[in-house]
Parts: sequence; C-alpha cells; structure tokens
Amino acid sequence: MSEPSLKHMTAAEKTEAKWAWCFIAPTIIGLIVLNFYPAVNTVWQSFFRSDPFGRGGKFVWFENYQKVFAMSETWQSLWNTIKYALIEVPFGVVIALILAVFLNKKLKGTSAFRTIFFLPMVCAPAAVAMVWKWLYNQQFGLLNNVFHTNTAWISDPKIAWISVGVIGVWSVIGYNMVLFISGLQEIPGDYYEAAEIDGATGIRQFFHITVPLLSPTTFFIVQTRLIGALTVFDLMFMVMDKTNIALKSVQSIVYVFYTYAFTQNNKGYGATVVILLVAFIMVVTVIMQRLEKKMVFYN
Repeated sequence: MSEPSLKHMTAAEKTEAKWAWCFIAPTIIGLIVLNFYPAVNTVWQSFFRSDPFGRGGKFVWFENYQKVFAMSETWQSLWNTIKYALIEVPFGVVIALILAVFLNKKLKGTSAFRTIFFLPMVCAPAAVAMVWKWLYNQQFGLLNNVFHTNTAWISDPKIAWISVGVIGVWSVIGYNMVLFISGLQEIPGDYYEAAEIDGATGIRQFFHITVPLLSPTTFFIVQTRLIGALTVFDLMFMVMDKTNIALKSVQSIVYVFYTYAFTQNNKGYGATVVILLVAFIMVVTVIMQRLEKKMVFYN
C-alpha cells in the first residue's frame, strides 16, 4: 500500500510526521554540509588552477587531470599506497583471526588480553608515531639494540615502506580481533560438537567450519580495512619527516594531496588527486562486491 498523502493524514499523523522530520533534519543537514557539498566542491575545484595564494583561479578544463596522469609522483604515491595496503590488510586480518580464535575460548585472562590487544586503537596517533619512531631509531632505537644491527628502518627507501606497514598492522589488529570475536560467537557450537564426534581435529574444524562461516565478517573487515589503507595519511605524516630521504618511496596518495592542497596551496591539483583516488577506490569496491558472491558463505 502507498504512503498516505499529507492531505489525507489525521492531525495526529501530521504531528508525528513533523516530529520525524525534526529528528532526522540534523542528520540530513550534516550529510549535506559535511559530505555532499565538499564532494561536489572538490569535483568543481579540480577544473580550476589556483593562483600562488591558493585562491580559485582560472578555469582550465581538464588541464589538472592531464598533469596528474602525466606526473610520475602520482603513480609512485599510488603504488606506495597499494604496497602499504598489501601489508596492512592481509597480515592485519590473519593475525587478528588467529588471536580471536584463541581469545574466544573460555580461559582465564582472556578479557585482559582482549583489552591489551585493543589498546592501540584508542591510543593517540601522535603517541603511536612517537613510540615507533623511537623503536626504529637507527642509533638509539630498541630494535637495533636488541638485534645488534644498524638498520635504518624508516630512512632506507628499500625497507621504509615495510616498517610503516608494520605499524599499520599493529594499529588495526585489536579492532579486527574484536570484530572476529563477535563473528565467532555467532557460530553455533553444534557444528564443532558434530565435528568432534566425527573425529575432526582442531585445524580441520578451523578451515572447514570457522573460516567458511566467518566469511561474511572476514569480507566486511577486508573491505573496510582496504578502503582505510588506501586513504592512509596520519601514520605516514607523523612517522616520516619531510627531510627523510625515504619519503618519496613511502608517501601515500593522500599525503601527496595534502602537500599540494595545503602546503603549496594548489587546491585544484590536490582536488584532482583526490578524484583519482576516489575513482580507484570505486574500482576496487566493484571488484570486491563481485568477489563477495563467490567467496562469502551465508549460513
């Protein structure tokens, strides 16, 4: 049945509808002001060349897009972002899943361990960056002192991106673990009891019961963390100094956007970089949605 029109509503129904609009109006206004308008404005600014003072300048059509696609820095930063995602997402998911399986058991101290592993998610990013920069310090860092090495963990272009990826994995393990524990608790225990009666070992139960039934949660985590990894900025901004020789090999595409839009006041070029990133994320999302139909098992 269709919704009744305003003319056919009773006085009580009209009052209820007005109150409903009052409650949802702040959310709608917030979405328009904080999401819709900035998105449209970003697309609009990508067609302008900013003047040296960062103000909107001349309408240049697709000139910014031509420069973005022609500059090697754009593709290098995009490749850096992909490499970071290839470290954070797989390792962050696998390690979190293993921890979730162990911490989902009814053992003493599981609550304390859950809290410890989740702490990185509530730590201030600046504090996390400061601690890890001290750990990675080439002269006084804990890692070099423990392993008796002299490795430039965040200054060597060959390994700096791996070092930053390790920080990303460490930061998201707790969040992923909590989601996995929530998914594990939704799996009926009858499946495991039947598997034990049939003689299935713990490893066989993990791969034939836990992994398939946990696939919706796994897919959600992978998709959200992949988008989060592709938009990483704060971690690299606080760990990598501007004078670091490995910055070009580590900086993400969002870092490039920040440099052009807020450091060089070239907002037109920065907006174009964002449009490129959004288009790439949309392509990745479409691929993930297609894979969902083949890889996700809904019980």
